[in-house]
Amino acid sequence: MQIAYTPYQLELKHPFAIAKFSRTSTPIMLIKLTYENVVGYGEASMVPYMGESIESAIAFLNKVEWNRFTFPFSFEEIIDYLDSVEKGQPAIKAAIDIALNDIQGKLLNKPCHEIYAADPGKMPLTSYTIGIDTAEVIREKVADSRGFKVLKIKLGRDNDQELIRTIRTVSNLPLYIDANQGWTDKAKAIDMIYWLHDQGAVLIEQPMDKNNPDGNAWLTGRSPIPILADEAVQRLSDMETLKGAYHGINVKLMKSAGMYEAHQMILKARSFGMKILIGCMSETSCATQAGTALAPLCDWSDLDGPWLTKNNPFKAPLLTDGRYVLNDLPGLGLEEVPAGLFTSS
Repeated sequence: MQIAYTPYQLELKHPFAIAKFSRTSTPIMLIKLTYENVVGYGEASMVPYMGESIESAIAFLNKVEWNRFTFPFSFEEIIDYLDSVEKGQPAIKAAIDIALNDIQGKLLNKPCHEIYAADPGKMPLTSYTIGIDTAEVIREKVADSRGFKVLKIKLGRDNDQELIRTIRTVSNLPLYIDANQGWTDKAKAIDMIYWLHDQGAVLIEQPMDKNNPDGNAWLTGRSPIPILADEAVQRLSDMETLKGAYHGINVKLMKSAGMYEAHQMILKARSFGMKILIGCMSETSCATQAGTALAPLCDWSDLDGPWLTKNNPFKAPLLTDGRYVLNDLPGLGLEEVPAGLFTSS
């Protein structure tokens, strides 16, 4: 197994603000693994609040014994090994997992979605995310969402209703709401949830602090729309703590350490009777297409990374009537990988 990698700064079209953070770009690490002349691509999107960086990603890659990975890949053993190398670091582990899934698909001559038994005909609508901003910029962002049929709205500050009213002056699309742990008073939160329901909200992610399971469970028991765990769930090992506290989960490859464990989390959520949103960080087409391979197994999708950025180095995935269209190329189905993108090893 050979590896090449390149650090990359993904520039956002607009400053991206959530309840407690704001940024204009995201550091990512793109990797290329080669196994018996078959190439696979992976990506780590390292949003600052998750604690990973280009430096930590390089340090982790230098610790990995690449000759351990031989086909047929045992992804359970691989993730156990990566966790033994170093705790945490789920994004760079996801990059390795995604690249190996890409190679596996090419060796089997099957697209990843077929390997995971995800029916392309069940692809859910994907949402377009609107970060917290001024009324003028909010309207600009909504205008940029042409082609999408659902908007995802970041809330969690003092002007939540004002933001929704601004959006409703220019769009009547259904809304996914993400409070990013921004609500602290459960009585006010349940009032807001009912108001958002009347405004066309379909679901709400992480309304209260992830360390407040009782508060989130109180809302879950009273909400007219699904309440989803986001910050409260990262890896498969977190799932057991969610029973009764949420209606569902938001699974993200950058938190789950890749496609294999994300799929295990989807199966676990189904066994609990929970709903599933598959989401993303700021990502290129590489990680996005890994997510879309699993999206038909989920109820909702929020995989808008390439549409929120200015310098996606890959061809954008095909989006038709608000849904991604999976191609039949083996592996991830990436097209037009730029020559010279990978220079470090």
